[in-house]
Amino acid sequence: MNTLVQKNSRELPVGFCDSGVGGLSVFAEFKKLMPAENTIYYGDLKNVPYGSKSKSEIIGYLRTILDFFKTKNVKAAVLACNTTSAAAYEELKNNYDFKIYPIIQSSAKILAELNVNKLGVFATSATVKSGAYEREIKKYNPNMQVYTKACPGWVEIVENKTFNTKESTELVKKYFDELMENNPQKIVLGCTHYPFLTGMLSKLADSSLFIDPAMFFVESIKKDLTEKSLDNLSKEEGKEEFYVSANPEQFRVSGELFYHINNLPVLL
Repeated sequence: MNTLVQKNSRELPVGFCDSGVGGLSVFAEFKKLMPAENTIYYGDLKNVPYGSKSKSEIIGYLRTILDFFKTKNVKAAVLACNTTSAAAYEELKNNYDFKIYPIIQSSAKILAELNVNKLGVFATSATVKSGAYEREIKKYNPNMQVYTKACPGWVEIVENKTFNTKESTELVKKYFDELMENNPQKIVLGCTHYPFLTGMLSKLADSSLFIDPAMFFVESIKKDLTEKSLDNLSKEEGKEEFYVSANPEQFRVSGELFYHINNLPVLL
């Protein structure tokens, strides 16, 4: 790689995608770790939530987003969404000339190394149905018992910011109680929307019980970009672009819990 190509490649943006604001939990961690990177975020609010959709629908949504990233000349795409990582990554990972980072597959090795025998996972219905968490973790630790619990309705609580309603409180407690029947020693928040529910969950158990895999994920991305000489070496803060397929104002308001967005996202 010549110097010019290397310099240009380093300065290309990294794309992030999710069905809504959930991926901002990953995006925020990434910006803390690699502030010089130019970034693009795509929130597919038109089709939220992904977790209740079919595999073919999810593949179609992700293909649309990755095609958009291709037009933006990204150097990498981050699937800041467990559902797309579970249902669509394997189908599309070789279809693009940029690296695609899936959150489940990227975090599984670190999760498998946790000093626990029983691991719980809160996830969307599509992620649970795919068996991705069990499959990926057992590649590294076949002895770990992994218990997944689908949580339909949790994404909507976050997107609509209905944290304090009786219905939301009961729904969070319902799935928490059902997963706790398996006595997990740690619980993975296996949807990037779910860290937004930490305040509600910490009323049911000590916050140390819950694991947000976002930090594991972004550390693995940084390591890979650095090893491939694709990390941006600029001393300045990277540029940020936000796009949504619907409801830009809702996205900005809901996303404030995890990341401050200066300008209204562009509606595609």
